[in-house]
Amino acid sequence: MLEILDVVKVGIADLNVVKAPERIRTSGLGSCVGLILYDQLRQIAGLAHIMLPDSTLGKIGSINDAKYADTAVKKLIKDVVTIGAKEYSLKAKIAGGAQMFQFQTSNDLMRIGPRNVEAIKEQLKLFHIPLVSEDVGGSSGRTIEFDPSTCDLVIKTVNQGTKTI
Repeated sequence: MLEILDVVKVGIADLNVVKAPERIRTSGLGSCVGLILYDQLRQIAGLAHIMLPDSTLGKIGSINDAKYADTAVKKLIKDVVTIGAKEYSLKAKIAGGAQMFQFQTSNDLMRIGPRNVEAIKEQLKLFHIPLVSEDVGGSSGRTIEFDPSTCDLVIKTVNQGTKTI
């Protein structure tokens, strides 16, 4: 009998949480970073598709917490804990953060991918969440899917195939 897997899809500047046997997936990771927070024992995971490093770059007023590294990490922790994860058990994996376009200038504002990765790592340190593995950088887009029952993050990179971390 063919098993039908339930895959929760996360859009750009979005986040969601799952419990095994559900899986969670996002695509279109260029300079964006896919952050997985998971509790291995409880088989719970969350995924945030983070676009920008810092919410102070946003408009005044209400902001989309999932869009920025500094607010998405905090919100994702809250959401996975709400469905049963223990904050002290959380671990992280990240993928994405590519430099999608080459610029003639060395302007730091154009380094969105690397800045996203740096900002997420800073937030993980702040919350004492270990970063178990990463697949970041380069110049190709990625699609990722996480399985909380195995803690495998499958990464499909454009023109480079598939790998699991």
